[in-house]
Amino acid sequence: MGRAFEYRKARKMKRWGNMSRTFTRLGKELTIAAKQGGADPENNPRLRAIVQTARSENMPKDNIERAIKRAEEKDKGDYREVVYEGYGPHGVAVIIETATDNTTRTVANIRSYFNKSGGSLGTSGSVDFMFDHKCVFRIKAVPGLDMEALELELIDYGGEEVFLEEEEEVIVIYGSFESYGSLQKFIEEKQMELVSGGFDRIVNGELKELTPEEKADVEKLLERIEEDDDVQNVYSNMA
Repeated sequence: MGRAFEYRKARKMKRWGNMSRTFTRLGKELTIAAKQGGADPENNPRLRAIVQTARSENMPKDNIERAIKRAEEKDKGDYREVVYEGYGPHGVAVIIETATDNTTRTVANIRSYFNKSGGSLGTSGSVDFMFDHKCVFRIKAVPGLDMEALELELIDYGGEEVFLEEEEEVIVIYGSFESYGSLQKFIEEKQMELVSGGFDRIVNGELKELTPEEKADVEKLLERIEEDDDVQNVYSNMA
């Protein structure tokens, strides 16, 4: 087991909130992917992977189709992906990925969350160097599959770490940010059942250890940020 597995195990952060928030955030991802690469999943690998992720989250078919169609409407779907960085209380590094149609509103909200927690919104690059941006795929586990052989095969496609999550019965594949396309192509060519595909940020140094009281301060900030409608994902280096 490598760094990605240990971080994934240690972080235990909510990626999504309640179901309605999950659908809202996935809807934005679908719209952005469709706007960037076209509304036909067959010709848009990124969109194809997000559709599969949405299905695994039980997002209704109508919601998926509506989010994709929104990309073709001039007055809607004009989302920008903006990343914010800063330090929360007790020096914890935080990265926030957003999808917004109003950056003025979003940055004002994010700055407010940091200020109220005793933290500070930083400039671009202020904490990004502490995280590695990775692509990540989750595929349905296949009984009897040779994991070592799979990992060796994936190296040629940019795979860096592969491990089995027995409880969820899925195989998790991590690779470099740039290898997203080649790894997705490998998975599809091997006719593996894709559960989800996307990106993650992994701390490349030591996780920050805090007391229970300090941790509560940081979790309060992270929860406040995650509840914002413009926020897609939140990462920190807190243990």
